[in-house]
Parts: sequence; C-alpha cells; structure tokens
Amino acid sequence: MNRFLLAAASLTVLAACASTTDAPAPVADVPTPVALEGTATEFERAMITVENLEEAGNVPTAIDRLTQLLGDPTLTDNEKADVLARRGELRVSDNGFDTWGAISDFEEILNEYPSSDAAIGAQEQLDYARGKATSLSFLLEKPDSTREDMFNAHFELGEHDEAMDLMLSTGLTPSNDRLVAMYQIGYLCEGEELTGPSYSAVEPDGTTRTLQFCDFGK
Repeated sequence: MNRFLLAAASLTVLAACASTTDAPAPVADVPTPVALEGTATEFERAMITVENLEEAGNVPTAIDRLTQLLGDPTLTDNEKADVLARRGELRVSDNGFDTWGAISDFEEILNEYPSSDAAIGAQEQLDYARGKATSLSFLLEKPDSTREDMFNAHFELGEHDEAMDLMLSTGLTPSNDRLVAMYQIGYLCEGEELTGPSYSAVEPDGTTRTLQFCDFGK
C-alpha cells in the first residue's frame, strides 16, 4: 500500500516484541506492532498500528488513530501529508464511512502540502472521493430510494447523525458491518443500564455483541 507496509514487514523479521501505548476505541484486541527499540520512529510505529487495526477490521479505530497522530507537533510536513493521505484513503474505503472527510483530507494535502510526496496522487484520490459523494448524494435525492438506501448514503458520506435519526425514526436495522462501525465509532454501546432498541452484531474476530444506543438510559 505504501512504504509503511514495507516497514511493517521488515520490522516483523527483525524483531520479537514491542508495544504501543495507544488505547483503541471499544473494539477487539489488536496485535501489537513488532519493532526493535530504536529501529522504528514513533511515527512509523503509529502507522504500523494503523495497518494492524485495518487488517483486524477496525477501520474507524484506525481513522481515529490517524486523527490523534495529526495532533503530534513533531511531525514534519511530509509526515502530516502522509497521515492525511492514509486517513483519506481509509475514510473513502468501503469500511471508512466518511466520504466528506476524505475529500477534506485530500484537499488539505493539495492546498497545504503541494510539494509533499503524498500530493502526487492526491488529485486522483480527490476526484474519486468527489465522484463517490456525488453518487451517494444522488441517492438521497431520488424519490424511489428506500430507507436503507438513504441510511447507507448518509452513513457512507459521513453524515452519521442523519443516518442515526433515520434509523430510529423508521425502525431500520442496518447491516452487520454498519452496526459494527457504529459500535467502533461510538454510537452503539454494550451495557445493562442502556435502554431503547437492541441490535445484535458480530465483530470481525467473531465476537457477538448486543448493542444499544450509548445515550439511551444513561
């Protein structure tokens, strides 16, 4: 995918153990990146963590990790651009559910870091994200779109609040991947104190959860 995947493979061969101090959102355990102390930089370790999260099916959590990484004041401009490119790539992916966010990331690369390595492919990625947003927006305007069509369009665009409103007002139960994403993002939770509608979901590692809206019953 990029030089960080290569770094991850090299580090796996060279080392036996390492750890990351970042605590992901409420998802299944993620394998700790393997790296020898002093071999990988903090930036490289963070990017390897993102790859592990994606491979484990925790794309929203990987996106959150990249957002945290952007707050690191020690990042160079090239590193910031790389993080934005990776986040945009994940946001516009099938399991990223934030097409508007991807557009924003690619635009920021082109506007703020035009001489970075990431800028080379940013325009093509931006065009793809804009095309996807146009198609999803068209679904929302079609009079014959089903409630599921509209939920999915809102959710994939990154209009999560609108998707939740539609889900609750119509009694819609989304597909399993959407329910898992809602759990990872933080809209759905597990807990006896919660009330409201209940949804069964199976995470990528096979964990079965009974989920309800986090704000209900608290």
